[in-house]
Amino acid sequence: MLKLDNRLTKVRDFNLVMKYGHWINGIFLDMKVLELSKNESYFPKKEDVENFKKQFRLAINISLKVSKKAVLRNKLRRQISEVIRLLIKENLIKVGFYVLIVAKKDILKKDYTEIDKEVNFLLSKAKLLK
Repeated sequence: MLKLDNRLTKVRDFNLVMKYGHWINGIFLDMKVLELSKNESYFPKKEDVENFKKQFRLAINISLKVSKKAVLRNKLRRQISEVIRLLIKENLIKVGFYVLIVAKKDILKKDYTEIDKEVNFLLSKAKLLK
């Protein structure tokens, strides 16, 4: 599981990503990325700008359209977050980004290695890997 520091939790942050982020599409995952350094005017006034730019936060969205079964949705969410957690642990992801990962229905047929490859492909396509 991702640390709380690396998770998008506030509605304000989700709205920032949805409004100003750009989409990167994969085969069975989509990713919406917001670069914080380019969007300084939208920062919260209470937070320190330099610390705000140095964070990496992620949210994973797997809707009911993918599967009605919560067990399957949670399994996929855990697999995606584990891939990201290992990349963060090895210090391979750049900081200063908010990321929203959205799963498509095709992900149900995939195993962990294919999900790992897809997440790495999307991160490299977004130039988030060091």
